[in-house]
Amino acid sequence: MTEALPLIMFATVFLMLMMGFPVAFTLGGVSLIFGLLTFGDAFFNLLPLRIWGIMNNYVLIAVPLFIFMGVMLEKSGLAEALLETMALLFGKLRGGLAISVVVVGTLLAASTGIVGATVVTMGLLSLPTMLRRGYSSELATGTISASGTLGQIIPPSIVLVLLGSVMNVPVGDMFMGAVIPGFILVFLYLLWIVIISIAKPDAAPAMPAEELQRFRSGNMLGQIIKAFLLPFILIVAVLGSIFAGKASPTEAAGVGAFGAMVLTLVQGKFNLTTLRAVMKETTLLTSMVFIILVGATAFGLVFRGMGGDRYLTDLITGANMSPAAFLALVMIVIFIAGFFIDFIEITFIIIPVVVPIFQALEVNLLWLGILFAMNLQTSFLTPPFGFALFYLKGVAPPEITTGHLYRGIIPFIIIQLIGLSLVIAWPELATWLPRLVMGG
Repeated sequence: MTEALPLIMFATVFLMLMMGFPVAFTLGGVSLIFGLLTFGDAFFNLLPLRIWGIMNNYVLIAVPLFIFMGVMLEKSGLAEALLETMALLFGKLRGGLAISVVVVGTLLAASTGIVGATVVTMGLLSLPTMLRRGYSSELATGTISASGTLGQIIPPSIVLVLLGSVMNVPVGDMFMGAVIPGFILVFLYLLWIVIISIAKPDAAPAMPAEELQRFRSGNMLGQIIKAFLLPFILIVAVLGSIFAGKASPTEAAGVGAFGAMVLTLVQGKFNLTTLRAVMKETTLLTSMVFIILVGATAFGLVFRGMGGDRYLTDLITGANMSPAAFLALVMIVIFIAGFFIDFIEITFIIIPVVVPIFQALEVNLLWLGILFAMNLQTSFLTPPFGFALFYLKGVAPPEITTGHLYRGIIPFIIIQLIGLSLVIAWPELATWLPRLVMGG
């Protein structure tokens, strides 16, 4: 019975989450009950020390700073300028609007990393235009939703920061390791749009010639420079300082937060009202992440204290399961869990349980972290609880139904699984760049 307690606790947490109980309080409450049953009053001496350890974690300071940067850039108007410019640059191509959405999604991912802000912004600005130009509802909604989730894998990403902290992998290495897999997904998205544009021309028409002519007759070069230069400077300042070894991810997050304020000021959008709104949203998002982290820490303390990690390790090794078979099992579990719970819950509940087993099987944790991040990205798209779908439905025109969203996202989920499979088959896609930079 004692050996079964960790599994009973895990099942209790999962069942309560399925019933709709709040994540942080479910983790904390269940852990408190099982902790008292296991350790007695001594549990109250152990838990504060663990929570204090989280509060002292220097790496996690990057979380509110990156959130601040993303929310501030959402208010700056840079996304609107990027979308308008990219749409006109690619306008004469079939599928040009969809291509521009993917490119802008990539740039926003590399400068904000906030999925909700990116999907909502592109949904408000691009979706009505794409529908008005004759794009199929499925292609338009699928492209916007999938492009918005690129912020989960392309650094700087909150997911990568949290995974690095949970797995004890340097966040800078996680950022470098995610670059190539992230751009593989971008390439696959673009390839799919090109294929659809050729196979079904009516689903992705070109922009009218008169609109392109009006754009090109104006200050085209100045508009392009203004739209691209500002976010590019921010990307170089944040990621360049990390990759060059001049700043830690936490320090670079501070640079990014300050840079976002400067860019908002340059755009003429910075004022006290904007600053107050950004600070309020940053506080809410940060509080949500950290209260879940506190609950997850209590869960991890009790689970390990009851010998749950040793029990699972012995179970896997006793079953003679190969590292590849166990990896496949964990990837399937995370993918299915993503249909029902979000990435933060999976990161703090499932990942800490399986990582010690992978360590015992001598699996490369950096590669594993990138695989987790790519898999977690699908949780934003998979129905019924894909958050990117909720964000887009909230701002979509009335004629866009839930069915349009679900059908539109299926090809992009398949593409993400193809990208994940490529990185599983060739681990160098995740490990080559960090090894090159560290070796240099």
